[in-house]
Amino acid sequence: MPDVDSPLSLLGARYEDAEYVLFGVPFDDTCTFRKGTRYGPTGIREAFYDFEVYAFDYKLDLSEVPMHDAGDLSVDGLSSSEMVEKVHEFSKKVVKDGKFPILIGGEHSTSPGCVTAFDDITVLGIDAHSDYRQDWKGDKNNHGCAMRRIVDKFGEENVMWIGVRSFEGPEHESSAKILDSLTILKNGIDWTIAQIKKELPHERLYITLDIDGIDPAYAPGTGTPEPYGLAPLDVKKIIDTFAPNMVGFDLVEVSPPLDNGVTAVLGAKLITNVIAATYTAKKNRR
Repeated sequence: MPDVDSPLSLLGARYEDAEYVLFGVPFDDTCTFRKGTRYGPTGIREAFYDFEVYAFDYKLDLSEVPMHDAGDLSVDGLSSSEMVEKVHEFSKKVVKDGKFPILIGGEHSTSPGCVTAFDDITVLGIDAHSDYRQDWKGDKNNHGCAMRRIVDKFGEENVMWIGVRSFEGPEHESSAKILDSLTILKNGIDWTIAQIKKELPHERLYITLDIDGIDPAYAPGTGTPEPYGLAPLDVKKIIDTFAPNMVGFDLVEVSPPLDNGVTAVLGAKLITNVIAATYTAKKNRR
């Protein structure tokens, strides 16, 4: 286990006792515009630690939640393929042990290693970009290929991504389940949630959240910002709606050097929402 000291561990449990396992992947070697996401895990942890432990909107004291921060995976000097394999091996153990993994990126290339540790799930991506290239300059694990690698395992029928507003031409013409942000902004978040329920079987759901899926007015600290994105409360509503079905989550592409810390704060709050919403849903089922 890559156990290191971190602020989250002050709230946490031992790995053996935890229901949630958080881990960072400080990797940004394939970024195609502005780097800095390698600092995402540290920035998000610092913001998380600054929050009150009581999540009032869920009536939940987070200090009661059995979660373990496993620290950051050591990925310095690794190729993108080696990094994905390392993330996959660690995530596979977490999933096998019956725990809920939360990956903190790092760039989006880190996500497939965690998502593919599961079998028999559906995947919802929230992203400004389709990330559906077969490869980028010969690298199939570039951050612009993340959703393609996820589809490779689960098939287009089990993967949907929303909030997209930047495509390579062939990506836009594919048969993949992609709901662009302009359509979402026109029709509203309740309509969007209804479309997700219609298009995506969701008994066991993993959500991968690229922070640039949210409008850069709220999340400027990211490598490839795109205007006309989703609002944070819309993303929270998606999390709250699908919390009973969620089995894993990642949040990627936060780049603390590119803003004054507001994007890391938003990322930390969304992770808090995932933990609180899914744990509350579990409690209500017991």
